[in-house]
Amino acid sequence: MNKKVYIETLGCQMNKSDTERILGILELEGYEETKDSKAANLLIINTCSIRGASEDKAYSHLGVWGKRKRKNPEMNIKIAMCGCVAQQTKEQIFRRAPYVDLIFGTHNIDELPKLIKKVEEDEKVCSIHKTQYKDENGGFMIKRKEGISAWLPIIEGCDYFCTYCVVPHTRGRQRSRLPQEIINEAREIAKEGFKEIILLGQTVDSYGKDLDDETATLSYLLKEINKIDEVIRIRFLTSHPADMDEELIKTVAGLDKVCEYFHIPMQSGSDAILEKMRRPYTRAEFLDLVNMIKKYMPEVGITSDFIAGFPGETEEDFNDTLSIIDEVVFDYCNGAAYSPRRQTPAAVWKNQLPTEEKKQRLYILNDKIKEAIQITNDRCVGKTMEILVDGVNEKGELNMNGRTRSNKIVHFIGDKSLIGTLINVKITEAAPWCLKGEIV
Repeated sequence: MNKKVYIETLGCQMNKSDTERILGILELEGYEETKDSKAANLLIINTCSIRGASEDKAYSHLGVWGKRKRKNPEMNIKIAMCGCVAQQTKEQIFRRAPYVDLIFGTHNIDELPKLIKKVEEDEKVCSIHKTQYKDENGGFMIKRKEGISAWLPIIEGCDYFCTYCVVPHTRGRQRSRLPQEIINEAREIAKEGFKEIILLGQTVDSYGKDLDDETATLSYLLKEINKIDEVIRIRFLTSHPADMDEELIKTVAGLDKVCEYFHIPMQSGSDAILEKMRRPYTRAEFLDLVNMIKKYMPEVGITSDFIAGFPGETEEDFNDTLSIIDEVVFDYCNGAAYSPRRQTPAAVWKNQLPTEEKKQRLYILNDKIKEAIQITNDRCVGKTMEILVDGVNEKGELNMNGRTRSNKIVHFIGDKSLIGTLINVKITEAAPWCLKGEIV
């Protein structure tokens, strides 16, 4: 029987990068990826535990797959859960979803060949390591998604232990890859035809602080990857405000291929809430950071994340968040209502806000974010901007998509042969979620 695998990926870019590793490993084990879940005999849900809604969505997928498994015994369907929920919940998943065959965590993806063999022999398996599993075979291929951009993880885990966040518990403490290993992989990515490399980490700008090597910094990596001829753009995310320094900012400003774009989660505009969140900076310090970035790169794109309804958040605290969005005028922000997560201190605090109040604040927050995006997009109208063409726009009359150096989406009329190239587009119209323009 043909072995086909379908993976549903929830969560951040790190999860998507993990999926590429999983697909590469499974290809070596004889599995072919399918985009049709109904055609697969191996179904994998790669989970995110940052928000409760993501975890609920994961179990919803499992429920559908479990019914399909019971109705089609001839397909010998196997179901697996991996990612952050798996790392956190472990064997409890079997009790909630008994039709699951395999549970594996964020630290032991490279162990997958051994685990799959056991599952194929009808064994139920849960394998969760607390520390990174060390592959004895020298690594596995990565089956990257086709396109012009490739993710390149450089650091995993986090040392900050914010009171709301499960990442240190699900992905562990900070672990940086060796610089030369990263640079070699960047060269391989370029040889595969990718034009843009995106360096990934939960706190990407703290790269190298756990290594006994003074040259192991994000600035060094950017300078080395900037030398690769085939690469035409470089980005990195997600940055932590406490690890962003002037040297890195100057490096970004001085390298022609590194885009003027920073994603820096602030989470709240209130000093009182930032302290409760265990975020090691103040509102004033964050603003100083933004001003420093803009001093070196006036046309920079700055995006962020904010949480509405954190435990104990007063109306005044929430208004501080709204006002910081007005003051900075972010190019984009992710907004989310606070969601209690197991293992985090804030989850057991007594001053939780009512669900409806959190939803209402999120609604107001998203409106404020939309206003800021419209302002920054309006500023682009009339300007000619460098666009990296990345694909076809399936909706509307403008048939092509691209991104500015500041990471704004642009729709325009063009030819598919332009995909993967840099072109100049004059911006003619600004909507909240995209720009429209014409090639010049």
